[in-house]
Amino acid sequence: MARMAKTKQPAAKKTAPKKSAPAGAPKPRRKRQIFLEGHKRKFLVVVDETPECESALAFAGSRAKRTKGQLALLYVIEPEDEALHWLGVEEIAREEGQSKAKAVFRLFGRKLKAMGFENLAPEEIIREGSKAEEITKLIEEDADIGVLVLGASKDPSGPGPLVSSLAGGKLAGVFPIPITVVPGHLSTEEILALA
Repeated sequence: MARMAKTKQPAAKKTAPKKSAPAGAPKPRRKRQIFLEGHKRKFLVVVDETPECESALAFAGSRAKRTKGQLALLYVIEPEDEALHWLGVEEIAREEGQSKAKAVFRLFGRKLKAMGFENLAPEEIIREGSKAEEITKLIEEDADIGVLVLGASKDPSGPGPLVSSLAGGKLAGVFPIPITVVPGHLSTEEILALA
């Protein structure tokens, strides 16, 4: 009986199936840098003309001062009606938004001084877009931001759209940093005593 020689066939390469992130999965978070040398933890406050912003400013200013941190103020210019693009007034609206942001920063600078934070020089940031999206983008970009401070409205209908969407909405469980919500009914003195 003749033996047949076996020819060795190359082994088939085994490749692991590519794993894709499930739809809606959060992106990997950027590591915060707040306690490394040369960095300071920033307390981010979103400022606008609402009365609850003053509560957030008082709390964040006090925490920044007591912990030797930094205060960052964010003003978001939200897009106007889409028709503005066609009318050619988009640039005028942008300039008005920038002017309004600078006026709000001056106002909050005076409020900080009135609260006793003369030596606290906040970082002033202006962004354009949706508030929730711009807040999230800024936090992803700046690894020194350690806490988002929001003021809740006293209105019985709810804490306000920003608190509802960020602290109480679908982002609450996956938000990249802690969110501090300051109750709107507290006086400045009460807030400073707590912070």
